[in-house]
Amino acid sequence: MHVQDGKPVFIKFNLQNPVFQLLVNYEKGYFPLLVMDIQHCTELNEILQMLPPPPGSFIDREELIQHVGDFALSQGYVVTIKQSKKDKVVVLGCDRGGVYRNRRKLVDESSAEHVRKRKTGSRLTNCPFEVVGKKDDGLWVLTIKNGDHNHEPISDISEHPSSRRFTEREVLLIKDMTEAGLKPRQILKKLRQNNPELLSTPKHVYNVKAKLRQGNLTVRNFKSLRVKSAVENSHISTANEPSWRLHNPPRVPNLIGGRFVDSQSFASIDVTDPATQKVVSQVPLTTNEEFRAAIFAAKRAYPSWRDTPVTTRQRIMFKLQELIRRDIDKIAANITTEHGKTLKDAYTDVHRGLEVVEHACGMATLQMGEFVSNVSNGIDTYSIREPLGVCAGICPFNFPAMIPLWMFPIAVTCGNTFILKPSEKDPGASMMLTELAMEAGLPNGVLNIVHGTVEIINAICDDDDIKAVSFVGSNTDGMYIYARASAKGKRVQSNIGAKNHAIVMPDASMDATLNAVVSAGFGAAGQRCMALSTVIFVGGSKSCDLNMGMMIGSAKMIEDLYYFGDNHPRNKQAEGFIGEDKLVERAKALKVNAGIEPNADLGPVISKQVKERICRLIQAGVESGARLLLDGRNIEVPGYEHGNFIGPTILSDVTTNILCYKEEIFGPVLLCMQADNLQEAISIVNKNKYGIGASIFTTSGVAARKFQTEIQAGEVGINVPVPDPLPFFSFTGSKASFAGDLNLFEKGWSLFLYPNQNSDATMERFAK
Repeated sequence: MHVQDGKPVFIKFNLQNPVFQLLVNYEKGYFPLLVMDIQHCTELNEILQMLPPPPGSFIDREELIQHVGDFALSQGYVVTIKQSKKDKVVVLGCDRGGVYRNRRKLVDESSAEHVRKRKTGSRLTNCPFEVVGKKDDGLWVLTIKNGDHNHEPISDISEHPSSRRFTEREVLLIKDMTEAGLKPRQILKKLRQNNPELLSTPKHVYNVKAKLRQGNLTVRNFKSLRVKSAVENSHISTANEPSWRLHNPPRVPNLIGGRFVDSQSFASIDVTDPATQKVVSQVPLTTNEEFRAAIFAAKRAYPSWRDTPVTTRQRIMFKLQELIRRDIDKIAANITTEHGKTLKDAYTDVHRGLEVVEHACGMATLQMGEFVSNVSNGIDTYSIREPLGVCAGICPFNFPAMIPLWMFPIAVTCGNTFILKPSEKDPGASMMLTELAMEAGLPNGVLNIVHGTVEIINAICDDDDIKAVSFVGSNTDGMYIYARASAKGKRVQSNIGAKNHAIVMPDASMDATLNAVVSAGFGAAGQRCMALSTVIFVGGSKSCDLNMGMMIGSAKMIEDLYYFGDNHPRNKQAEGFIGEDKLVERAKALKVNAGIEPNADLGPVISKQVKERICRLIQAGVESGARLLLDGRNIEVPGYEHGNFIGPTILSDVTTNILCYKEEIFGPVLLCMQADNLQEAISIVNKNKYGIGASIFTTSGVAARKFQTEIQAGEVGINVPVPDPLPFFSFTGSKASFAGDLNLFEKGWSLFLYPNQNSDATMERFAK
């Protein structure tokens, strides 16, 4: 819209018609401004070409047949199985469905020559179209033998005889009801209770009964790939448990092309409850063939999903967040079982992910481009943001719901398709969220799941069809993924290691600060990238910095911020606050227990290997001179003696050169350091190689401003221990905590979009 002579002018592009029209709405009616032909009129009258399905590789025979059948329906023809050797080859042809070949000779209308009558109900299947699926190296490979047809497309697929065919299950029901004495009309009435869109008639039921009397359940008449009704096309519902969950222990499947597929891999990893060591499920190591099939499914789904209106994609996200709220109890319980975190933390995990799904519901505004008219004489310039194609996400174990929801909702709402690799330690939440996404209406192939460790990560990094990779995890893994994937020309977003600091000034509120430090340091057993791992208490007897004092401008501020001598009255408060006994007392009050127990404040760490690593770092700190104020390594939890529990642990007199300070501990361990003044404390934080989050606790606005200005961290908190932003702000790590150029949230979502595509348009050209 623009304003001309004080009146609004709307420009409307009509892209639906074969002729591209630009219309101007000036006050009332539409007036044609220009018309530009984009194809000759003769082309518009041509018969729509029926294309053959795109060739490719499939995980099994059924998926290949489904792919060919679905594509055929979109083109106006129906396929039938012409030949099949179940484990080797399947040949599919075109079922013309009642469209007759013209075999009559031309005769004079005045002639009395008799015209041969067609047999009612007969049909022909002599179309030359033929595709072949063969099993090769574990995959079914589709090739096109003849992609031509000798008939027109079927105008209404629902009128094709195959739409009135019965499924194998319905045939068996007919058999049972016939033996029970029911008549065809009664049988049909009962079948329609389960499938209201069934088009069959009593005559069709009678024909089936006749075949059944002959003992034939698999006659050729049932072999056409039946047009699916809305009931059959409905997405997976979580009301009934999937079959893979009925195994004991469940073997987690891959999700490929909208189907949960059991992996053919013999290798698997046990998912154990960290509190009991009980095996919860088994995660297969996805084979290379299965990974290729997932990529193919994502590529196949991309063109139609990209062209789906953004408002439609948004509505799926609205439905997804509704379904997640519906099943949040199940998801949280699964997180607690597989990960070990308390139920309270598990609910928070899901809620933080939900915030991103809600953010994705506004994708239409987030994906808007830019427009400037008349940038040069008669030239307008505009930019648009377009999806990349197939994208991938590699998830860590510490947030089984939140981090997958950081990735795929935004990626798919942008118009991409997605390959998700959950953590092999706790994949259950990702599987549940995927089921809900499909129930919400996400089309087959838009979201796929593969499992594994190094090999599958390498495959994601190396595959040329994957355009972008998002990763959250450890520093070593993140830098490896960034280097390998970016070397292949991919966009990479690698959110990695952390060592978050809190500076505590002597004027900080005692109770509020203690509660914040203990909660941020030990919550979720310290297994989160925003966990508070180091506290720097400011105090000492150094002289004030006179230059800084002149900048601040008042002796009172100098005294408050930088001079904490032994006789200073505020240092008495500081001594009372930083007394180690108060911090230890608060930490001891935390209850360590299994996450499912209602009184638990922190649960176990994820695995025995992780527990052993944390214990080694604690011991290294002690051996390097740190004082162990509180030791949680040998804690015992009644009823859960085999759990991976570590109680709150506090090390004091920590220096910057000991191993436990240099490395990310990722456990319930709090390091305490001392600085003489605020400037020294800021210097300690800035010299650390990591830089996700840093906080200060103070009642001084001057100290807060200095900290905010000089600190080198992505997330800065003022009296906030975990400065984790909402999705409409950017989640930004710095230094060694991030690799890539596009952060999470807000503008960072352009990881999944092409850069602004600039186009110049000259109105003079249109006018010619």
